[in-house]
Order: sequence, then structure tokens, then C-alpha cells
Amino acid sequence: MSNQQAGNVQTVVTIPTKNVGLSLILTFLFGSLGMLYSTIIGAIIMLIIEAIVGFVTIGFGLLITHPICMIWGAIAANSYNKKLLRSN
Repeated sequence: MSNQQAGNVQTVVTIPTKNVGLSLILTFLFGSLGMLYSTIIGAIIMLIIEAIVGFVTIGFGLLITHPICMIWGAIAANSYNKKLLRSN
């Protein structure tokens, strides 16, 4: 291949989007650990909050924090997709 032909090669980098439905399912099944799919920082924050709330309320507080994790995970996945599509 000559130098002239090598200059015409285009490299395409594809970054997959995150599935909001999968984020909801993972968060429903695994709580804040399921948030690791959509947001790592959010998952770490909610792991700490759920540990504290779960200990203080003997687990009953998780009925409130679990839906919060699901909503946060879905919003994070959707936000990631919007930011990714906006950058193109």
C-alpha cells in the first residue's frame, strides 16, 4: 500500500448507548449495585446511603431508597445517551 492510499483510511470509533430498560431491571434486582451499569459515582453514593439507612431502620428504609436508585439509574442512562448523541 502506498503512502497516498494510507492517508485515505478513516477510523470510526463507535460508543454504545446505555439501555434505560436494562438499567431499570438491574437496579430493581440488585439495588444500588445495579446502578453501576449507568452511573458509578451514583452507585457508590447510594451504596453508602443504603448501608446507613438500612442499618438505622433495620431495613425498612430500603423501601424508600430502592425506588430512588431505580429513578437515578434510569435518569443517568438517559442523560448519558443524550450527551453521547449530542457530541456527534
